[in-house]
Amino acid sequence: MHESLFEKKFSLLKAWESPESIHHFLTTHAQSTRAILCSSVTPITAEILSLLPSLCVIACENTGVELIDLMECRKRGIYVTNAGPAFSQDVADMAVGLLLAVAMRIPASDRYIRARGWSDHQCFPPRTFKLRGKHVGIVGFGNIGSEVAKRLEAFGCKISYNSRKQKPSIPYEFYPQVIDLAYNCNVLIICCALTDQTRHMINRDVLKSLGENGIIVNVGRGPIIHEQELVTSLMSREIAGAGLDVFDNEPNVPNELFELDNVVLTPHRGAFTEEVFSNAFKLTMANLEAFFSNKPLITAIKQYD
Repeated sequence: MHESLFEKKFSLLKAWESPESIHHFLTTHAQSTRAILCSSVTPITAEILSLLPSLCVIACENTGVELIDLMECRKRGIYVTNAGPAFSQDVADMAVGLLLAVAMRIPASDRYIRARGWSDHQCFPPRTFKLRGKHVGIVGFGNIGSEVAKRLEAFGCKISYNSRKQKPSIPYEFYPQVIDLAYNCNVLIICCALTDQTRHMINRDVLKSLGENGIIVNVGRGPIIHEQELVTSLMSREIAGAGLDVFDNEPNVPNELFELDNVVLTPHRGAFTEEVFSNAFKLTMANLEAFFSNKPLITAIKQYD
């Protein structure tokens, strides 16, 4: 967090520095607080909100808002913003990178050479998956999903998508049910937010519909996929492979995945660059400045547009 830069523009109450309990701190010092600046690890519960009678806006310096009680915010008329657009392009790059790594078996090829398999004339099996021309289903067609689609069009892929509702301005085929999208696609890329509705949305039935030649990539949130059912599907070769940047219980990853050559794992670093953090700070700052200037918020999440 660019704390010193925020302090130049706003009066900050630093609850994390206080020895007081959060309940006592907010009750004593934050009754006139109009805005909260929060990170992806800060739960904003109904109880917290009840201690902040003057609160009008919650500004998140990241993409995910799953730790915020959005229904309670709606009841109280509290706006929520995030820095999603600052992360979209890098996360989309990671999604395509993971897909290429799985489809072209790049990590497995690297291990094969490092283990002297090539120089020892050991057999390395040919690839069975060619990306060009494949049908890719994108789950969640917001900022990240649309950036993924742009990139995969360059590979000659056919794009379809699933979202909360059909987007009339989008030229791609819409599937209201994820299981139908999976059945008709070779690749499924998860880009949506984690909500009560999307938790474990990708279960074994969806994976079976994707099929034994299908690849799944997750750059959304880990719990969107039922992780144990994914492990089972991969181990039994019900799907061809997976590229995963997010997991159900981070930083813990199922041990079974470490042994599988058809899986590529990265440690939730889809948008972990100095450029991204700088852009996210600027966007968060812009949202706060807009609020305190009585101007429209830059990136209010859709429930609050």
